[in-house]
Amino acid sequence: MDEPRTTTDFQLVDMALLTEGTDCQNKPAAERSDPVELPEGALVTLCLVFRLGRDVDGLAYTETRVRDGTVEAAQETQLGSFRAGGPYEIHLQPERLPVGHASSGTYEVHGVFTDRHRRPLASAYRRYRITHAAEPAARTGSESSTV
Repeated sequence: MDEPRTTTDFQLVDMALLTEGTDCQNKPAAERSDPVELPEGALVTLCLVFRLGRDVDGLAYTETRVRDGTVEAAQETQLGSFRAGGPYEIHLQPERLPVGHASSGTYEVHGVFTDRHRRPLASAYRRYRITHAAEPAARTGSESSTV
């Protein structure tokens, strides 16, 4: 993951994709370089940890997902208003990853944090790879059991 761009008003401390049973205390965002591997159909939550150098009204996070040069999705999430300080930890709505060979591959996500006047405060970049789960082997007649 590339180093997030920040101003003195906003510092992105961490940004992590959480799957069931994980917490937001992963490696700092700047230390991730390879895409995060995620299985198709997984339920993931984006966790944002940030500090503020000033009060910010109307903080929003807008992300654009790109796969193979094509914009797959763009979404804006209103985070709210915050006082200077932190760290603040925000979990966005959980999302189910798509299923199927057509959805497998590497996604690039470009995110921008803005205030209520739409002034950019910081940007972030991350990558993740959806991997296709192999079909379980079919049981032969002698291995199957009746329930």
